[in-house]
Amino acid sequence: MRLLQSLARRRRAANLVAALLCFAMVGYALYSQYRLGLQPCPLCIFERLAITGLAVAFVLAVLPGQGQLLLHRLFALLIGAVALTGAGIAGRHVYIQHLPPDRVPVCGATLDYMLDVFPPADVVRKVLTGSGECAKVDWTFLGLSMPGWVLVCALLLGAAGVALNWVRPFRQAASPEA
Repeated sequence: MRLLQSLARRRRAANLVAALLCFAMVGYALYSQYRLGLQPCPLCIFERLAITGLAVAFVLAVLPGQGQLLLHRLFALLIGAVALTGAGIAGRHVYIQHLPPDRVPVCGATLDYMLDVFPPADVVRKVLTGSGECAKVDWTFLGLSMPGWVLVCALLLGAAGVALNWVRPFRQAASPEA
């Protein structure tokens, strides 16, 4: 019984740490926008939304207690789906950043303008198509651009979240002290 309680506490703590890492990523993106002056492109905004969604999924995964394996597995699937969505958006962004200059899409309208003028489905399609401002690399760390780091972090956090929340805790054999 103590082992199950210990695993439940560790699972909750790990989900909380993962959520805090996601919030830290979004916080740094906001810091880089408002303090460093790096203006986000539409794909950057979608990446922020995906990472925020991943943080919310991790926070939700903190809620179930021990013995609720079905809920943990449901949250594992949610975390995996949101992480793959974020990784897909970031992967598209990295792809656009590595296109030859003559193949980069032309710059488009701002996200605010598109949201005012187009239906939501068209906005998503246009943003995921990318535009010229999405190809610009303003920031790198260890050779990766910000979308590159979002891709890596989304995949790692998603894999960890799925593994953490999918596993069934091992039952300890009854011991004389219990």
